Amino acid sequence: MLVNEETGGIEIVKVPSTPSDPSGGFVEATLRILKRSDVTPGQLAFVVHGTTVATNSIIEGKVARTGFVTTDGFRDMLEIARQIRPSLYDLQFDKPPPLVPRYLCFGVPERLDARGKVLKELDEERVREVARELGRQKVESIAVCLLHSYVNPAHEARIKQILQEELGDISLSISSELAPEFREYFRASTTVVNAAIRPVVARYLQGIEKRLRAEELTAELLVMQSNGGVLTFEAAAERPVFMVESGPAAGVIAASYLAASLGHKDAISFDMGGTTAKVGLVQDGRARITRDYEVGAAARAGTGSARGSGYPIRTPVIDLVEIGAGGGSIAWVDSGGVLRVGPHSAGADPGPACYGQGGKEPTITDANLVLGRLNPDYFLGGEVKLHVELARAAIENRCARPLGIDVLQAANGIIEIANSAMVNALRLISVQRGYDPRDFALIGFGGAGPVHANRLAAENDIPTTIIPMSPGITCAMGLLVTDLQHDYSATLLRRADAVEPARIEEHFKRLEASGRAALKRDGVPASGMKFLRLIDMRYVGQSYELPVPLASGAFGATRLDKAVSDFHAAHERAYGHAAPAEPVEIVNLRLTSLGAIQRPTLREIPNQPGASPATALKGTRQVYFAESGGMVKASVYDRYRLVAGAVLKGPAIVEEMDSTTVIHPGYQGSVDRFGNIVLTRGRSR
Repeated sequence: MLVNEETGGIEIVKVPSTPSDPSGGFVEATLRILKRSDVTPGQLAFVVHGTTVATNSIIEGKVARTGFVTTDGFRDMLEIARQIRPSLYDLQFDKPPPLVPRYLCFGVPERLDARGKVLKELDEERVREVARELGRQKVESIAVCLLHSYVNPAHEARIKQILQEELGDISLSISSELAPEFREYFRASTTVVNAAIRPVVARYLQGIEKRLRAEELTAELLVMQSNGGVLTFEAAAERPVFMVESGPAAGVIAASYLAASLGHKDAISFDMGGTTAKVGLVQDGRARITRDYEVGAAARAGTGSARGSGYPIRTPVIDLVEIGAGGGSIAWVDSGGVLRVGPHSAGADPGPACYGQGGKEPTITDANLVLGRLNPDYFLGGEVKLHVELARAAIENRCARPLGIDVLQAANGIIEIANSAMVNALRLISVQRGYDPRDFALIGFGGAGPVHANRLAAENDIPTTIIPMSPGITCAMGLLVTDLQHDYSATLLRRADAVEPARIEEHFKRLEASGRAALKRDGVPASGMKFLRLIDMRYVGQSYELPVPLASGAFGATRLDKAVSDFHAAHERAYGHAAPAEPVEIVNLRLTSLGAIQRPTLREIPNQPGASPATALKGTRQVYFAESGGMVKASVYDRYRLVAGAVLKGPAIVEEMDSTTVIHPGYQGSVDRFGNIVLTRGRSR
C-alpha cells in the first residue's frame, strides 16, 4: 500500500509470495507500486515491513548455530523445559527439540540470591574457557541467562564483556537486556530464541536494505513488532524476538484503527489468508496484549495453537488465536472416513488445485470456487486464471468419492468444517477471555476473510460485520497506522499493602528514561513521545498474574488503591470470581514508550444517500448457500463502482482485485462513506 500523505490517495499492489526468498516478493511489490504510481524511490518518507521470517526460521529449523551460557548446575534448563504437553493423552508427542544442543550449553560458577545479593562471585577464568570452546565450535550467536539476573545484571554484563574480548564482534543476547523478569526458563527461552534467529533476521533485513538502497530509496526503514508497534531495521536486527508475530500483528492494528474511525470501541479482527486464520480482540480502542506466547507452536484446525508445543517467549505479543484454516488449507478424508480440513496447506507453490500449478489436493479456495463464490476470471484482478474443472476433479477424487457424496455436498462440507473451526477461534478470543462477542463488531479481511466473515458473524450472533476497502492488503494498512514502540519491564514481587508508592514511581521513571533514550535514537522529538504504564498483579499465592493498565501521571497511594481495585475487576472478568479480601501482590512493572509517526487518513468515496447499486452490477451467477438449500441466483457487484449509501441485498457477491465479499441470504451490505461494506441482518430479496 502506497499512501500520498498530502492528498490521502492510496495505491495498492499484490504479488504472489516467494517462499524460497521472502524478501523477493516484498522488494518486487515495492518497486512495482512505485512504478505504477509514477513515484521515485527518493520521494518516500518511510517504508514499513511486516514479515514472518523470524517465526519461519524456527518452524523450519533454519536457525543460527547458537551457544548458551548459564549458572553452573543449570545447563539442562532448555532440555528439561516444562512438564506440560499439548495433548494430554498423546503418547507419541515429542517436546520440541531445544534450539541449543546440550553440548553447546555451558554453566559458569556464580550465584545470586532472589534479592540480587552475590552468594558466589563470577569465575571469570571459567567464562574465558567457555568463550574459547564456543569459538572452537564456530557458533554464530550466544545466549546468556543467569539466575536472578533480572534483579542484579552485573554478572551478565561482565560475561558479555568477556565474550566480546575473547570472540570479537559475535552476536550476543543477554537476558537482563531482553526480558528482565523472574521465571528463569521463560527468560532463558526468550533469550535463546532471540539468539537463534538474530543472525538470520539480520541477514534478511540487511539484504532488503541493500537492494532498496541500490534503487536509490533513502526512506527510513521500519519493521512491525509483535506488540503492534514498529522498530527501525537496526533495532529489529538486534532484538528479533520482538517481531516473531510481525505480520499478523499488523492486521489487528489495522482493525483497531478502522474500528475507532467508524465509532466502534470494541471489535474482533478476523484475518484469513492462504495458510492460517487469525483472530484478535480490540477493547476500548486498543489491541489486547499477552505475554504468554509460544513461537513455533503447532496451529490446529480446531483449537488454535497447542500450548506446550513451541518455545515460550516473554515479550509483548498481540493476543491472537491462530488456526490452520486458510484459503490453501487442504481437505482430506481420514482413515475413519471423516472429512477434515487443515492444518496442512498447499501454500503458494503449488497452491490450490485450481491454480493449475500442479496441485492435486483440494483446498478451501477450491471449494469456494466450485460453490460459485469466486470468479475464475477475476482472481487477483484477473491476473490469475482459476480452473474450475481442476478444483472439481480434486474434490471429487479426494473427498466426494471416498465419502460417497456429490461434489457440491463435499465442497460445502469443506467450507462448513473450516467455518466451524473459525467460529471456535472467535469464541476462544472472546468468550474464553470473559467477553461476549455480541458486544463487538467483526472486521473481516485478508484474501479469504470476506468470503467467510458473514457466516462467522451469523454463527456468533455478532450484529455488525465490517469489510474494509482492499481487504487483501489490510495488514499493509496496519503497518502505516501504528507508532514507533519500545517495551520495558522490571520484576518487583511485593505485596501491594507493603510497598511504597514512591518506590514504584522510581522504577517507572527508570524505565521511562530507557524508553525516552530509545525514541531519541529513533529521531522522535520530545513532543511526539508518549509513555503507557501497566502493572502485573495477582493474589498472594497464585502462580500467574493479570495486567492492569494505569492512568498517566505520577504513581501515588491513590493510584495504588485504584490499581488494586482494577485488578479485582479484571480477575472477575477473566475467571468469573474475585476475592477483594485477599492480599494482592505486584509482580512486574511494565512501560510502553510510543513515538508518534504521521498516519494516513481514510479516503472518502462519492456519497449518494439511498443510491441504487445497479451501476455497479456486473451480472448474476449461481452460488451455493446451504441455508437456501443449494444453488441460488446471486447478484455480482464491482466494488470499485459502488458509491456510499448503496445497499446490497443478499445473496450477493462483491468482487475486487484482492478479495471477494460474500453476502448471505437474509443479510444486507451498506456502503459507508469510506467504502467499507457494513453487513447486518436484513430482508432477503
